[in-house]
Amino acid sequence: MAKEYNEALLEKHYHEGCPGCKVEKMKEVRRGYPYLELSFIWIVILSTSLPISSLYPFLYYMIEDFGVAKTEKDIGYYAGFIACAFMCGRALTSIFWGIMADRYGRKPIILLGTITIAVFNALFGMSTNIWMAIATRFMLGSFNCLVGTMKAYASEICREEYQATAMSAVSTAWGIGLIIGPVLGGFLAQPADKYPSVFSKESIFGRFRYALPCFTISAFALVVTALCCFIPETLHNHELDNKTSDDDSVEALEAAALETTGMTGNNKRASLFKNWPLMSSILVYCVLCLHDTVYSEIFALWANSPCKYGGLGYSTNQVGTVLTISGLGLFFFQVLLYPSADRLLGPVQLARLAGALMIPVQLSYPFIAQLSGFTQSLLLSSASILVNVFSISAITGMVILQNRAVDQHQRGAANGLAMTSMSLFKTVGPVGAGILFSWTEGRKDAAFLPGPHMLFFFLNLMVIVGVSLTFKPFLVTARR
Repeated sequence: MAKEYNEALLEKHYHEGCPGCKVEKMKEVRRGYPYLELSFIWIVILSTSLPISSLYPFLYYMIEDFGVAKTEKDIGYYAGFIACAFMCGRALTSIFWGIMADRYGRKPIILLGTITIAVFNALFGMSTNIWMAIATRFMLGSFNCLVGTMKAYASEICREEYQATAMSAVSTAWGIGLIIGPVLGGFLAQPADKYPSVFSKESIFGRFRYALPCFTISAFALVVTALCCFIPETLHNHELDNKTSDDDSVEALEAAALETTGMTGNNKRASLFKNWPLMSSILVYCVLCLHDTVYSEIFALWANSPCKYGGLGYSTNQVGTVLTISGLGLFFFQVLLYPSADRLLGPVQLARLAGALMIPVQLSYPFIAQLSGFTQSLLLSSASILVNVFSISAITGMVILQNRAVDQHQRGAANGLAMTSMSLFKTVGPVGAGILFSWTEGRKDAAFLPGPHMLFFFLNLMVIVGVSLTFKPFLVTARR
């Protein structure tokens, strides 16, 4: 009898759709399109993605200013260490933040994340040497608790028929942030050199040449923090039945239920690793995110590198313009077309199709570099739009599968596990991309895959691996 009673209380505490939950009542009242909910998702994800991508247009020049690179070919090597510091910090803490979000709620973790973005990103902009840059990026990653928490939040704040749209909003906002970030970094870096009539050499932005884009993002994060004070909590911490005494906390009831069934806290956490629909989707997600990170760094370095090495010789402004155009294309696709594509094909088939179409587009980049003028700009922007659309579509599908594979009481931890796993992959990615980029610049005249051809060949290999893992028996989808 005690077993049934404890299970009933746990079900009441965790089950989504419980009539006693304020969020579920809100879903019943707000049956229309969730504009307000999606707006909160957008601004929070945007605030966490901007610091990740804003450094790409100026990282090449920042390393040059630090004076650690002996030659131009060595810049990519050092750039990889700065980029991977963020991912290393996030890999070490994502599971912890996921557990905290399951225990204390989504809202406190969201507020903590936005505040720390404002602090550590501003400090990164004031870096005077490579070690300070690595340390501030590491701290920024360590307190980056937003992505996994917001994925759980997005799956809970909207009605079931809009959950694909909510997950699409997460991926879209992330993708747009990865586009707007380089725009801010490209146009606002080195302001005393670009806009001498506004910023003098003696000003703070003349001394700290890369502080302006970082300060701008930090100011936005502070605004997001203020707005997030008004978001509802989605974790189902209901008032329990009057039959329970004051001493019977949720934790005590949960422990009693687990003791009855012979489970321990450690086994409960370990059950995530036994959930193959979750683990298989996480592994595919990691490979796709690794490709996305390596692509972002390689594209920026390749576009900035001199034409004599097979690059485009673009300035930070030109790179920012290309990425802005591709961001707009990604925005319209994710908002207008992705939900319909998901309903028509499903997340798995859509990921496979996106990966297959991405391969020929990436192969075209070295040939686009041989063009010039408007033709080059048009084809480069079109290819950038397509790669971003295909990449984010495949990643979004895996995120949907992850959240379908677990119940709400494990969703924060599951997304934390996904973030840790993905961050481990992304920790290796920037370093590998920097080393690969430096290596390929020295083999422009090689007989087999010269220069940038080798760069994009490796990118396509990652796509092929990711797509191949979406087939059975590796990838298993949960039946819910």
